[in-house]
Amino acid sequence: MRKKLFFPLGSVTLIAILLASCVKNIPQNNCSQDDLVATVTPFASGLNNPRVLGFGPDGDLYVAEGGIGGTNSTDGVCDQVIPPVGPYTGSDDGARIVKVNHKGELVTVAEKLPSSQTAATQGSLVSGVADVAFVGNTLYGVLSGAGCSHGVASTPNGIIKVHHDKTWELIADLSAFQKANPVKNPEPDDFEPDGTWYSMIGLNGNLFALEPNHGELVKVDTKGNISRVVDISASQGHIVPTAMVFHNGNFYVGNLNPFPITGNSSVYKITPSGDISVVATGFNAILGIEFDKAGGMYVLENTTGNPFPTPGTGDVIRIDHSGARRAIVTGLNLPTAMAFGPDNKLYISNWGFGPPAIGGGEILKVSFSCVNDQSMEKP
Repeated sequence: MRKKLFFPLGSVTLIAILLASCVKNIPQNNCSQDDLVATVTPFASGLNNPRVLGFGPDGDLYVAEGGIGGTNSTDGVCDQVIPPVGPYTGSDDGARIVKVNHKGELVTVAEKLPSSQTAATQGSLVSGVADVAFVGNTLYGVLSGAGCSHGVASTPNGIIKVHHDKTWELIADLSAFQKANPVKNPEPDDFEPDGTWYSMIGLNGNLFALEPNHGELVKVDTKGNISRVVDISASQGHIVPTAMVFHNGNFYVGNLNPFPITGNSSVYKITPSGDISVVATGFNAILGIEFDKAGGMYVLENTTGNPFPTPGTGDVIRIDHSGARRAIVTGLNLPTAMAFGPDNKLYISNWGFGPPAIGGGEILKVSFSCVNDQSMEKP
């Protein structure tokens, strides 16, 4: 996926949301639809390229960080990502996984993880840990910025298991899997030898990981055995699938699409057997999907109204059962993920990439309340 950034001023906009169905996961489920509002407040700051996030069995929020990139080059050692995106440079230890407690305080739970960055002509955009997931009480992460083609010769992209002392171990080599099992329709002009994994979920004792560049969904058990669920590229081409959630027995996947952004991103339903169908279309640069308890679907758009990623133009759209769409949050700065918490609030990774994202990454909290009684729920 081709990358280019513009950085105009932008701020998060709080707007009323007029929902066409009862939002049962919000405490104010007796509130008139016309009176339901969303309020955005800062929850955590000081992160380095925050990516996909999720809640653990302890109720705390866990965030995968892309990290700070690196300067090591493997040019001449192995196949590289071709210009203008590549060649990458990387580091063995520039990323981490953090836990955010209920006070918004950061606690490192895994450290010294690989991090890499694109060529400077493409903004030196950083990748590291892409997502986190739990199987039982054990935390796992999926690496996106590792592998020799990313300037990290010592560690491939793969699934890691996190230990209690902040150390970790690789349990599944996804770089080797992709090289041994190529997809049907890779894009030669936009090819990443080690992949660029983005999303992962824990389900029924296994892990499921989604890779955008090659275009595939794989299953990984806790012993490290990898199997392909579906080659998305075989039927859909190079659509760059990024966001994923499991809902009512199926995977729902959103795609970024290659740049420039044209408003043609979609949400797809993928059955456990790998059948793919389109659920909704007409979105921009999807990087997050969630469902509330009423069945409403939330789509995170990284950028709207611009051909390339642009701060201040990200938003969250809610789609009800009738298909009607409402923007609930606008003005986001290069958001990269979102997740509902056990408190029924929506958490968003903001400033998920770009120069301000090193140290300037943040998590926003979206609280829902009734305009007629703002005391019903406090942010």
